[in-house]
Amino acid sequence: MPASAVCGILFFMIQFPHMETKKERVQIFVDGGNFYHLVLKKLGISENDFSLDDFAKFLANGRDIVNMGKRFYVGTVREQVGNPRSIKAMSKQTKHFTTLKSTGWDIKTSKLRMRTERIRIDSRVVNYEELKRKGVHKIEIRTTREKGIDVKLATDLVVGAVDDRYDTAIIVSSDSDLIPAIDWVRKKRNKKIEYIGFSIMDKKDERNNTRPLQTMIGYTDIQRILAESDMKKFIKVQEKLI
Repeated sequence: MPASAVCGILFFMIQFPHMETKKERVQIFVDGGNFYHLVLKKLGISENDFSLDDFAKFLANGRDIVNMGKRFYVGTVREQVGNPRSIKAMSKQTKHFTTLKSTGWDIKTSKLRMRTERIRIDSRVVNYEELKRKGVHKIEIRTTREKGIDVKLATDLVVGAVDDRYDTAIIVSSDSDLIPAIDWVRKKRNKKIEYIGFSIMDKKDERNNTRPLQTMIGYTDIQRILAESDMKKFIKVQEKLI
C-alpha cells in the first residue's frame, strides 16, 4: 500500500476516533392471538410461561430495538356473567400485560367479539343417536374473535415506515391481511420486512400442525422459520413440558 494511502487512513482515524457503523434499527410487531394459537397452544403453555422479552432480544440479534419498538397486539378478555373461566382469563391477561409493560412493550388492544353458534344434533354429528337418546337435540357453542387487530398492526407498520422509525420491521404473525401494508412499506418506503414463521407439530392432531404461511414468505425480504426446539428456550417454567 502506498505511503500516502496509509497516511490518509491514519488521518481519518485520528479525526474521527469514535465513528461507528450505524446499527440497523428494528421494530418488532407481535400478533398476540396469532402467536398463542400457532405457538403457545402447541407447546401447551400460557402467555405467562413464555418470556416474550427474551424472544424479542433473540429476534433483534444484536440490532437496535428502537424506542417503543416492541409492540404487542391482542384482543382483551371481558368478564362474562356466570362464567368463572372468563374471570380467570382476565386475571391471567392482566398479569401478562403487567409483565409486558414492565419490560417496555407497547400493548395495542381490541375487543373480543362473542359469537354464539347453534348446532342441531343430526347425522352430521358423531354419535348423534346416542346424544338424542340422552335428550340432547341441539347444542350452543360460544366463540370469540378478535376484531381490528390486523388493522392496528398494519397501521403502525405504515406509520413507522413513513416516520422512518425503523429500517427493518420484524413481523410475528401469519395473517395474510397484512400483505397490502407490507407491500406498501417495501415499495414506497424501501423498508425491509422480516417474517417470523413457525413449524411446530400438534401432538393431538397433525392436521393442525403449525406451518409458515407461504404468502408471507413470498412478500417479505427475510424469512426465519422457527421450530419447537427454538421456542422452548424462552419458556420460563420448564416443568410445563414434562
